[in-house]
Amino acid sequence: MKILIIRFSSIGDIVLTTPVVRCLKKQVPDVKLHFLVKKSFYPVVKHNPYIDKIHVLDHSWGLMMHELADEDFDYIIDLHHNVRTLRIKNRLKKKSFSLNKLNIEKYLLTGFKINILPELHIVDREMKTVEYFGVKNDGEGMDYFIGPDDEIKKGDIPLSHSAGYIGCVIGASYSTKQLPVHKWKEFCNRINYPVILLGGKVDQEMGVEIASVDPVKVYNACGKFSLNESACLVRNAKVVVSNDTGLMHIAAAFRKPVVSLWGNTVPEFGMYPYYGDNFLATQKQSPYSIVETRNLWCRPCSKIGYKKCPLGHFKCMEKILVENMIRDVENRI
Repeated sequence: MKILIIRFSSIGDIVLTTPVVRCLKKQVPDVKLHFLVKKSFYPVVKHNPYIDKIHVLDHSWGLMMHELADEDFDYIIDLHHNVRTLRIKNRLKKKSFSLNKLNIEKYLLTGFKINILPELHIVDREMKTVEYFGVKNDGEGMDYFIGPDDEIKKGDIPLSHSAGYIGCVIGASYSTKQLPVHKWKEFCNRINYPVILLGGKVDQEMGVEIASVDPVKVYNACGKFSLNESACLVRNAKVVVSNDTGLMHIAAAFRKPVVSLWGNTVPEFGMYPYYGDNFLATQKQSPYSIVETRNLWCRPCSKIGYKKCPLGHFKCMEKILVENMIRDVENRI
């Protein structure tokens, strides 16, 4: 049996598909799993041993379609479920199973603050797409695999941080999902542990400003490492403090303690840190905490985010208390 799994983007969304990939591979005899992803997110799945072949959406849609048609798949698992994946399914004409993205329910919550979303993590919703094959959630959480070339080496980070540090993920895909710089500066100034700031090249300047509060205690790693090297830094952190973004899910895949910060989006969308029932059963306390501003009438304002607060006040992040962040970190050290 040959199955194509589709998830084009982004980092966190792809990591969230890994339980489906693993459970399919381990529970369906002799299955061959192919994964379709955008080229820019290829590193997220590059080293996954449960995937037999990776297909990449790059510049040529036609070339990709010819490549997929030649594979003659038996089934398609569509975990992206948009117009482009509909085109693929119509072209390949194979039996498919698609993720219910609950767009209507999310619209009701963002637009009218009516919450009829199921109390179900997106991983468990994705697992429903493979029930046809008799596959069940094994409770083992998510996976993330790093190749030997992406391992952080001695000297890649300051000696002052080699004995342990707090990883702070300061970036996010949208500004309304980012904790403001002045909040990060306050956190870094008050926390009594070395800190490594994590993010991409677009976050470098923000990292420079945050690190200025204490250049010895705070190391700005934004833009200095590849995605998988940053994932290695996440894996080596004592605790990860993160906006609602991809590295947060990578931290959960590594079973790291996470302090999860939420702005205009909400955990009720079903994308909070996911560890799997087996790991949770071994813990005396939750491995993650949610830090958010509750009972704010305008929140959530979007299921993804905006470049800036639509109302101009950004209370969802501005009202987050740094002392709560510090408390949750210290409880998980």
